[in-house]
Amino acid sequence: MAASDKKKPGFIVETVKTIVYALLIAGVFRTVFFQPFWIPSGSMKETLLIGDFLFVNKMAYGYSFASCPSVRIASLGIDIDAEDLCGFLKGGNERILGREPERGDVVVFRHPVTGRDFIKRVVGLPGERIQMKDGVLHIDDVPVEVRDDGVFEEVVEPQGPGRVRPRCENGVVGQGGICEKSRQVEVLPNGREHTILNIETRSTDNTGVYTVPAGHYFFIGDNRDNSSDSRIPQTAGGVGFVPYENLVGRADRILFSSGGTSLFAFWTWRGDRYFKKIE
Repeated sequence: MAASDKKKPGFIVETVKTIVYALLIAGVFRTVFFQPFWIPSGSMKETLLIGDFLFVNKMAYGYSFASCPSVRIASLGIDIDAEDLCGFLKGGNERILGREPERGDVVVFRHPVTGRDFIKRVVGLPGERIQMKDGVLHIDDVPVEVRDDGVFEEVVEPQGPGRVRPRCENGVVGQGGICEKSRQVEVLPNGREHTILNIETRSTDNTGVYTVPAGHYFFIGDNRDNSSDSRIPQTAGGVGFVPYENLVGRADRILFSSGGTSLFAFWTWRGDRYFKKIE
């Protein structure tokens, strides 16, 4: 028997061990430190664009059952939810090494009903009264500062893997045309500023008063007329109030951004979004 044949079983075992160790390390890294996230919708434009790829900082708010990764690969029939792995940690609305989010943070969280990952901005803290009046956010009956900031423009074309076309304030725009949205700068009570977009007057621009329960948060998308968020109750298919334990982590910086249907379509990567800080 050749020497190479004697070594073959050992080589296979070592290869398998290496792969297993690599997967374990990757699993620990994703569970404890950072989780990759690809922006699938336009609800956070222009802060986040469809195709932005970022890592979510899981250390920002400590750990709960939501910190465990979900693994969903539809083509392989794999659908493992974080609750399947760490459901024993759910309940009590508490976190290990927990820290509170700050108003203005852009956060990935688990939808309280569906368990799917969402990304929105924290605008309401526990105990506060939140209301929208004529498209302006009010916190404890006080309107936040809003100032006009020109027009947001983008080319009308299919975006992301869902091939979704943007909605425009300047009406129905054909393929290749320029889609416009009113842009404003919103200044939160703690001084943090970010841009918001508006398209039209909708029911979510004028709401009742929402009193945020203890241990919960109120989230809104920056693309105000194209976002399902806490302004819509869970009973109506929205997000409603989000429990503290459902927070996954904070989005701090975009790694890169793909304008195509796939992350790997490097020829469509946007040159102005590498390592861009998320405000």
